[in-house]
Amino acid sequence: MLNDLQVKSAKPKTKPYKLADQLGLHLVVYPHGSKLWQMRYRFDGKERTASLGKYPDVTMSKARDKRDLMRKQLADNTDPVAAQQLDKMAKKIAKEQSFEAVANAWYDSWSPARSQRHAAYVKRRLEADVFPVIGTRPITAIKAPELVRMVKKIEKRGALDIAKRAYETTGQIFRY
Repeated sequence: MLNDLQVKSAKPKTKPYKLADQLGLHLVVYPHGSKLWQMRYRFDGKERTASLGKYPDVTMSKARDKRDLMRKQLADNTDPVAAQQLDKMAKKIAKEQSFEAVANAWYDSWSPARSQRHAAYVKRRLEADVFPVIGTRPITAIKAPELVRMVKKIEKRGALDIAKRAYETTGQIFRY
């Protein structure tokens, strides 16, 4: 089992080498000096290696926590790397379906029928008041209380008309 001193004092050699911890976890020390946590495991009869992150960004305790999580996934007959890739893909899809992304698609289809001045005004209102509050959230995860909070924040500035218009515009985007 490795300790913090061994990990910190590991010096690069001419070829990459491994410092074993336990239960498949090891630290690879590369010739250029970087250190990478990896875990070896078997799934469906094949040996695989998963990268857990660079040291010191991922400390030894974090690497052990990740290893333990991966071992739980293996016990549930789930390939940890495949699960990680699915999670990454789900996050990417959620980002593509963020309120801001949907709003931009709505704007592209809505704006040609409007005057340039009016369309630019609506876009500025979205960028100034709506996107900072709910723009990064997946559109399917946004609930009514969040919209009310956003509108109340605009109303506190004394911009009652802008608050009403922002609310109406977000409604159009949700219907889109």
